[in-house]
Amino acid sequence: MQEEIYCQGCGVSIQTSDPDSLGYTPKSSLDRETVLCKRCFRLKHYNEIQDVSMTDDDYLKMVSTIRDTDALVVHVIDIFDVSGSLIKSLPRIVGNNPILLVGNKMDLLPKSTNHRKLKQWLRSSAKEAGYKVKDVALISSVKGHGMEELTELMEIYRYNKDVYIVGTTNVGKSTFINRLIKQSVGESDVITTSYFPGTTLGFIEIPLDGEASLIDTPGIVNKEQIAHYISDHDLKIVTPNKEIKPRIYQLNDQQTLYFGGLARLDFIKGNKTSFVCYFSNQLSIHRTKLEKADALYDNHLGELLSPPNEETLNHLPKLTKSTFRITGERTDIVFPGLGWVSVDGDITVEAHSPKGVHVSLRKSLL
Repeated sequence: MQEEIYCQGCGVSIQTSDPDSLGYTPKSSLDRETVLCKRCFRLKHYNEIQDVSMTDDDYLKMVSTIRDTDALVVHVIDIFDVSGSLIKSLPRIVGNNPILLVGNKMDLLPKSTNHRKLKQWLRSSAKEAGYKVKDVALISSVKGHGMEELTELMEIYRYNKDVYIVGTTNVGKSTFINRLIKQSVGESDVITTSYFPGTTLGFIEIPLDGEASLIDTPGIVNKEQIAHYISDHDLKIVTPNKEIKPRIYQLNDQQTLYFGGLARLDFIKGNKTSFVCYFSNQLSIHRTKLEKADALYDNHLGELLSPPNEETLNHLPKLTKSTFRITGERTDIVFPGLGWVSVDGDITVEAHSPKGVHVSLRKSLL
């Protein structure tokens, strides 16, 4: 039986089969005197953190050790996918440690977005998920917006303690940490080699000052995000990379909107209404009559209604239907990881999404 090898950077058990999972290193690296996982290797030699993922159970087991520490927890979420990236089990994981909520990818929202209102909205979303946050910061780790303000908030709330960075996969956590490293550490040799044989830690420590460290944790996989069911090619299409241009459709009832072929929204009942769609600019939206919607899907999925491409079609669960009655204030119909549609008025809609990717309603974000 092969002896278990541990990464001398983060203590994680080394494996050579899955490049996207924790502890990966190429077989050729096993002969080196110091064996590092790919994530630690990138950090040591290029000052760069890479995103890796873990399954829910392993992740919870590992990060739940945070509740036994005295630290600040920075929870990075994706502004474009709040419901998919807010970690619902966070209170169990972090215990009584203070939480700073960071909304990343602000560069994707329309420039007219009211930041104060958005912060307030994020606070109440966290509260609904069952936890209180000390403060909220809005950033774009790609563009560097808001990073200085965030660094100041971290200094205020950490009281010279360690800082744990947590988040789901695809929220831009690694880009965010790479910004912080450049900003606070410069280009010095940032990785601390702490070797813990026999324990699967997978935490990477980056010194902040003489006393404390910035600690990166692997990204948790949230199966409700559509990203887990589609090909890399399709993921590039549905993931926005620049400011979203809202697309507005004036619909009468008995009309349908298709978002590629990945989701659809049927307007069942109500007066003529504006449906404001916030999706990646590359994702095509098709309007059709409700009576023709099924035939369109059956005949043109993967062609006119694309994505999905062929690879995605092999994994994509069947579309399932949820019915919503919307009354009163402006409401967002949210397709996790894909986008949302903003409506108001008294209407009934049916939302179709891949089984397991739950559509929800929220008070309008914008």
